[in-house]
Amino acid sequence: MSDEITPEELAGLLDEEEPVRVVDIRSPAAFERGHIPDSENVPFGELPQRVEQFADAEHIVTVCPHGKASLQALQLLRSAEPVDDARVESLDGGLEAWDGPLDAAEHGAAADRTSDDNAADGAVPSGSETDAPF
Repeated sequence: MSDEITPEELAGLLDEEEPVRVVDIRSPAAFERGHIPDSENVPFGELPQRVEQFADAEHIVTVCPHGKASLQALQLLRSAEPVDDARVESLDGGLEAWDGPLDAAEHGAAADRTSDDNAADGAVPSGSETDAPF
C-alpha cells in the first residue's frame, strides 16, 4: 500500500467525483487563505479527538504545506480503529505541489492573519509546518 498520492492522481479523483475525503491539517487561518475545494479542515492537533468523524470514509487524503506533517497524520489515521478499513494516503509534496484550484475565504488574506502566522516577524508558531500561508 502506497503512503502517498500524487497531485495529478488526486485531481483525477476529484474530477471524477470519486468518494475521497481530503483532510487539510493546517490551522484554520491558513486553511481560509487557500485550500483544495471541498476539503475539510481538521488541524493536526485536533485529529486524534476527531478521528471518529472519518469512520465511514472509504478513501482519505491528508494534506499539509509540504507533504511531511500529512504523513504523520496518515499514520495516526491508519492506526485508528474507526478508519481501519479506509484507504489513507498523503498528498505527495503537499499544497506546494498542488497545481489544481484553491478555494479561499471571501474577505481576503489580510483579515485572516493571526499570531500563528507571524513567522516572518521572527515568531516561531507552534506546529509551524502546518501553518504555512498556502
